[in-house]
Amino acid sequence: MTKENKKNAYLYCKFRDEQFALYDEYAKRHGLLMKTLLVVNVLFYAEDGMTQAEICKRTFQSKQTVNLIVKNLLSDRYVTVTEVPENKRNKIVQMTDAGRAYCEKIVRHITWAEDTAMSMFTPDEQKQLIDLSRTFTKNLTILVNQEMED
Repeated sequence: MTKENKKNAYLYCKFRDEQFALYDEYAKRHGLLMKTLLVVNVLFYAEDGMTQAEICKRTFQSKQTVNLIVKNLLSDRYVTVTEVPENKRNKIVQMTDAGRAYCEKIVRHITWAEDTAMSMFTPDEQKQLIDLSRTFTKNLTILVNQEMED
């Protein structure tokens, strides 16, 4: 591993952390926690709702975190939770009209910002960014999950 590798890893992770901080600050400005912003974002675009397991997969959050967020949104009447008749253990979480009204501007603005930022790249640059980010994430996952050798 070279000094250049270490410098580039640092820079890439610094940019990622800057993006996380940007989302966190945006969420706070709108009275939300970042993890809640991620949940309302996926629910806003899922017109038929989705299960908590699907929310976990889409937002990369734990069952406990998603369950707590859903309970809070339910108490604010921003979502409904209904049992799936075929499997009562699965429940569909769906935004209410009040929930959609509450988060529409917030969600649509962040989506617009993401889409517009991506559109500032050429199609080839977009593909390259996505491909390289996917590969970095795959490599990082393998390395983080393997035991350190002595």
